[in-house]
Amino acid sequence: MGSLRCPFSLPRPPKPPRGSTGATSFRLAAAAIGAGIGFAVGFSLESVADTSGSRRKPWSHASPIWASLSLADGPTGTSVEPRTGAAFPTVLDGGRRLTGIGLRKTSVLGLKNIDVYAFGVYADDSDMKELREKYGTFSVSELKENKEFISDVLDQDLRMTVRLQIVYNRLSIGSVRNAFAKTVGSRMQKFSGSDNRELLQRFTSLFKDEYKLPRGSVIDLSREQGYVLQIKIGGKEVGEIQSKLLCKSVLDLYFGEDPFDKRAKEDIQSGLASILQERCN
Repeated sequence: MGSLRCPFSLPRPPKPPRGSTGATSFRLAAAAIGAGIGFAVGFSLESVADTSGSRRKPWSHASPIWASLSLADGPTGTSVEPRTGAAFPTVLDGGRRLTGIGLRKTSVLGLKNIDVYAFGVYADDSDMKELREKYGTFSVSELKENKEFISDVLDQDLRMTVRLQIVYNRLSIGSVRNAFAKTVGSRMQKFSGSDNRELLQRFTSLFKDEYKLPRGSVIDLSREQGYVLQIKIGGKEVGEIQSKLLCKSVLDLYFGEDPFDKRAKEDIQSGLASILQERCN
């Protein structure tokens, strides 16, 4: 594990006037604040629920942005995360289609909220037919409320990609590595009942210090056939690991029971349901 450094700085508190009777208590308070910041900015990326009513949803649930696009039409389009301006292609190479976009945020000491990265979740529409027999008679509105549907999408060998686009310009790869160690590790514990340290270490070790993450950098986390998790940074494959548990744990962060962005989960579930219904018509 690389050491973590504070990815941002806060203004120093003003010095008290000389001779002030509160000088000693001021220095103690300042030291406490500094220690707190140093501890918090291990950048654990604690999840912050997006409760803002001002953030527009990327698209209407009833009419996905890609609903009128054909894969045969060549270049499709992009969908933009409205808070950060991060743009995601509606179709990735290989035919995976965008189902929803969201935002990963963090809070430091309850003093400052930071937008860390925007993300888009893609699904291979040809693989969605695997769920046709079970869910083909359901409407989109019914599937949007169906917890078993999402559980099956997480569980089954369906090709999917989560694309992360960095929007915080001081994010280090070490922060990402440590955040995944915590969040993916907790999901693995939830699903398997054990910590799976060796598997988690194999995953996090792929995020090496040599990789830099300026604003706009892209990380792709893809579940490929055979429950293979493939990781790309900046379009370059950095490794892959065959593990159903790891694949499920990563995807669960974005549209599972307790996702990073609850609004995004709603869009993703609606997008997945729309693809399934489209394939069944």
